Amino acid sequence: MQVSLRNMQGAEVGTVELPDSIFGAEINTAVMHQALVRQLANQRLGTHKTKTRSEVRGGGRKPWRQKGTGRARQGSIRAPHWRGGGTVFGPQPRSYRKKMPRKMRRLALRSALSAKARERQVVVLDELRFEAPRTRDMAAMLEALGVERSALLLLPQADANVELSANNLPYAKTLRANYLNVRDLLGYETLIMPQEAIEVIASFLAEEDEKVEE
Repeated sequence: MQVSLRNMQGAEVGTVELPDSIFGAEINTAVMHQALVRQLANQRLGTHKTKTRSEVRGGGRKPWRQKGTGRARQGSIRAPHWRGGGTVFGPQPRSYRKKMPRKMRRLALRSALSAKARERQVVVLDELRFEAPRTRDMAAMLEALGVERSALLLLPQADANVELSANNLPYAKTLRANYLNVRDLLGYETLIMPQEAIEVIASFLAEEDEKVEE
């Protein structure tokens, strides 16, 4: 798959070939959804906690005698039906982690990248580099590239100037290519990356037979 190669001013300077196995694969919506649910679930802390009747304070003695008062028998003022009593079947600390095979996770990433490419939401730059961190320059570049809503900038390696330039823009996010994930791909409209990032993505998303040929 060939796409236009552009510079930071938005002008076309050539073309670049995107691997068909990554950006032209069959889109599997079900696997993408499963990967997204897994990622969101794994971010949950699961530290919610309510106290049972054995954990709330007080209630060490029987509030009144068993018989002769005309009232219902009670064993503790910390029973669940008392105000300030324990909670029945309340949330307890737990892990929400979900497992997903590596091949399925990579299939989800290929599907998300292919969906981006099909919608023409992938922008490849000849280079992405700033001499100094400046939000104004980043905003100007995104405007020149035609970003209308939001943008995810994939970096081949850490670049403090680029990352700091995008930090104050609520509609832009920088991400290292080897940390690529389904949530960010689906959460941002336009995917922007320099040529070097394609090689990083291909290093872990290319099919096994392609890696052998290389």
